[in-house]
Amino acid sequence: MAFDYEYFKKEIMALTSIDLDCYKEKQMKRRIDTLITKHKIVGYDKYVSSLKNDKELFDEFVSYITINVSEFYRNPEQWKLIDEEIFPELIRKFGKNLKIWSAACSTGDEPYSLVMVLSKHLPMSNIKIYATDLDKQIIAKAKVGVYNEKSIAAVPEEFKKKYFTKVGPSYKIADEIKERVEFHEHNLLKDTFPKDYHLIVCRNVLIYFTEEAKDEVFRKFNRALAPGGVLFIGSTEQIVNYKEIGYDRKNSFFYQKP
Repeated sequence: MAFDYEYFKKEIMALTSIDLDCYKEKQMKRRIDTLITKHKIVGYDKYVSSLKNDKELFDEFVSYITINVSEFYRNPEQWKLIDEEIFPELIRKFGKNLKIWSAACSTGDEPYSLVMVLSKHLPMSNIKIYATDLDKQIIAKAKVGVYNEKSIAAVPEEFKKKYFTKVGPSYKIADEIKERVEFHEHNLLKDTFPKDYHLIVCRNVLIYFTEEAKDEVFRKFNRALAPGGVLFIGSTEQIVNYKEIGYDRKNSFFYQKP
């Protein structure tokens, strides 16, 4: 394609603070080329100009490259483990006011799932989830809290009945769940990480990062955890060098800071 991709990456960094160097190039380039072709734009230079002048195009670009695929209770067996083992252990260790961070939370499915599971163990008034994502459009969707049937397919029936209201073909999550989540914009590759968290959840996002970027984020998560805190990652991910960077492995997808 016309125009230099290296220069394109610099322009995108300046425009969005998203560092495309941290994503697998072949995969990301293919996604961007598809988007450019869709709009019948010829070359990266013309596309950059369009992004600078067209807010809709710019918002679409950010949403597209930040890969928002999410659903409630993804991998139900892992949520069973968090319900039966992880939360009881963390409550015993840290008490009722757990500090929980849902990183790269996408459309809110994950932090809202955390609230529902935690509501089995604690009063709602004790629950507060800090949820972050790079994409402000996605955060806006999360705050609305309306989902399609596929998104909530794995939600246990008790929670579907209790916390969702059918609105046309969609399902709206209850305000009492939404009120327990605080959303913020945050760039995992660039921004400062918060501190002393008892549980950090970041699932199926880092698979898109280079090995170097992945390693750096896992190290930063480790520093963000309180001693005894747990990192919950996705079923497609693993931390090969977990011992070297300061974790004990509790389970395939749960890593603990000693």
